[in-house]
Amino acid sequence: MKRKYLSIAIGGILLAPAAFVQAQEQQAAGSQATTLDSIKVTARKREETLQDVPVAVTAFTPETLDKLNIKDLSDLGAQVPNLTIYAARGSTSTATVYIRGVGQADPLWGVDPGVGIYLDDVYIARPQGALLDVFDVERIEVLRGPQGTLYGKNTIGGAIKYISRGLPQETSGFASVTIGNYNQLDVKAGIGGEIGGKDSGLRARVAVASMNRDGFGKNTYTGQDVSDKEINAARLQVGAYSQDDFDVQFAFDYMDDQSGVRGAQMLAPNPLAPAWQPTPDRYDIRSGMKNVNDTEMKGASATVNWRPSENWAFKYVLAKRESDTETNIDFDTTPLQLVDVRAFYSDSQVSQELQANFDGGGRARGVMGLYWFNGDAGGQVLNHFWNPKLPNSIANPLYGDTQGVVNTKSIAVYADWTFDLTDKLKLDVGARYTDEDKNALALNRFYTSDQYETSWGTAANFDKTVNFKNVSPKLSLDYQITSDIMAYISGSRGFKSGGYNIRANTTSIPRSGEPFQDEVVDSYEIGSKMSFLDQRAFLNLAYFYNKYKDIQLSVFTSYTLPNGSQSFFGDFTNAGKGTVQGVEVEYQFLPTKHWLISGNIAWLDAKYDEFMSGGVNIADTQYFTNAPEFSGAFNVEYRTDLANGGNLSARVGYSYQSEVWPTTDLSPVIKQDGYGLLGAGVIWKLDDAWSLSLQGSNLTDKSYRTTGYNIGAYGVLTGFYGAPRQYTLTARYDF
Repeated sequence: MKRKYLSIAIGGILLAPAAFVQAQEQQAAGSQATTLDSIKVTARKREETLQDVPVAVTAFTPETLDKLNIKDLSDLGAQVPNLTIYAARGSTSTATVYIRGVGQADPLWGVDPGVGIYLDDVYIARPQGALLDVFDVERIEVLRGPQGTLYGKNTIGGAIKYISRGLPQETSGFASVTIGNYNQLDVKAGIGGEIGGKDSGLRARVAVASMNRDGFGKNTYTGQDVSDKEINAARLQVGAYSQDDFDVQFAFDYMDDQSGVRGAQMLAPNPLAPAWQPTPDRYDIRSGMKNVNDTEMKGASATVNWRPSENWAFKYVLAKRESDTETNIDFDTTPLQLVDVRAFYSDSQVSQELQANFDGGGRARGVMGLYWFNGDAGGQVLNHFWNPKLPNSIANPLYGDTQGVVNTKSIAVYADWTFDLTDKLKLDVGARYTDEDKNALALNRFYTSDQYETSWGTAANFDKTVNFKNVSPKLSLDYQITSDIMAYISGSRGFKSGGYNIRANTTSIPRSGEPFQDEVVDSYEIGSKMSFLDQRAFLNLAYFYNKYKDIQLSVFTSYTLPNGSQSFFGDFTNAGKGTVQGVEVEYQFLPTKHWLISGNIAWLDAKYDEFMSGGVNIADTQYFTNAPEFSGAFNVEYRTDLANGGNLSARVGYSYQSEVWPTTDLSPVIKQDGYGLLGAGVIWKLDDAWSLSLQGSNLTDKSYRTTGYNIGAYGVLTGFYGAPRQYTLTARYDF
């Protein structure tokens, strides 16, 4: 009850409207701004002004991220048109990302994401740990639509670029402490500057973050918290500079996620566990498994920048990344061992990229590059399936494992050039050629006990390699109608590489060991970027039409065990073809120096044209997952100077999305109806150094599902829910 009254009080305090400045860098004195400033972005791998780039991209500055209370990448979903992003089932930091209805929800090795996530120009190949927390960030860019030309494979839906703060010449830093409900305690700090004086040419920056809170729910069987958070992260950068034409930068990052498992609510009674009825709380579970859900991710990179002349700039990036995950997944959420899974993931990758950027100040400029990638993704999944209504036998309980590794070797060459046909008309031409080999080692067996030592049968045992080649072209025209209005039209292709289903059961379903094909999207887009009223209003519009083929879907496939009972395995298939079209509107309006109105509106129409099942086209009965038809956000901010020299800003924002099908089984119980979320915040800058921030999210404590499990063979029907009402108070010191 106290929590409820406190939330109402915060809502009353925050009755001043919300700020979404998705692509804006506020002036230092916030309330003094009388025009909107577009920030610089590198969406086309060269620095450009956001409003001048003929690409659907949304960018966030540090000030905007703070005002919108964006704590990790999942909070971007409401603020970017047609972006769906959340933590994968059972995890805290494993990312599930969809843009314009295109993405991938399966985190197993051998399955690639549909939206690329980049940390400081380095591609994060696996979703484990990729739901990055926001701290010491320079900018986040979200590129919508296929980015195959410049960013390569697995950006078929788009790309998210997380850009850390750079290396400053003068010493600067910050420290912040956040407290909140659920005993939240976050500590973040960063400092950077020159080493050894101004003439040394050496610079460094270090940033650390520790994010902790209690669980949203309890494991009432063990008394432990679930859906809690315990993440520690750090980044270190060191750079050596020779004049203005040459520098070498080294970067290291580390993340350790020891949060507990996420709670999932039973959505219907399980007929195999009649004594364990659904709990009233959407976060509580009664699992008998250990509370293990750990992910460790680390990376290192070396970047060399060389500018031999005013016209040419070269960049070389060498990077290595690793991650390890151990997680327990109790699908049935009861003490019974109906569907209990222990999973271990281990990933490593090495990438190299060489870029050449030309801009001679004339009518042609562009970027060319070579990209090389070698990555291993593997692990082991231990399964324990049991049907208590059947007699015990060699297949009941069913003990099995999935183990193996997928090696990916990829090489690509790309180019993207812009030509000024006239003073107002520009042509952009690009293409990327990719040649990729995927080798899969899989050994899936059945065992006589939960010690997984003596095998009684083999589900799959193969060592196979498949090759994929792809050309991803891009062509666009943009026309500067006036100095404030630009219109563009573009066509591009993106692809997501295929591979092998590492969970295959070739003994029962022989075709499950055959490779699935790469996805391809051909995208056509028309849009405009406009500013009005002496840059006091921005309006960006985009309409896109995508032809989507060989759609990769992760599904559960049933098969018959030796005792005649039914079990299942995780299968993978190319569904067929689809058409995705939509409209995106982004707006900002500064009616006075005190008020800012901004937000977005999105419409998405995603339909299957062909979905083959058993030789029959069932497209009319299928839905795209994570593709709400309507979504958007409306935000208002009020800011004013204070007599003591500080300033105050207050915001309130509302976001909405229509119904969504989160899982490929299209369970009507897991389906989430349309819903809205209310958030608000107040930031008081006492002076140039100190600030206080009071933030609230999901203030109405709306209950909404993000995903779930539906496994009919074992009576499992569960849902995972988004975060409840939260409120925080942050004190920050900048120097």
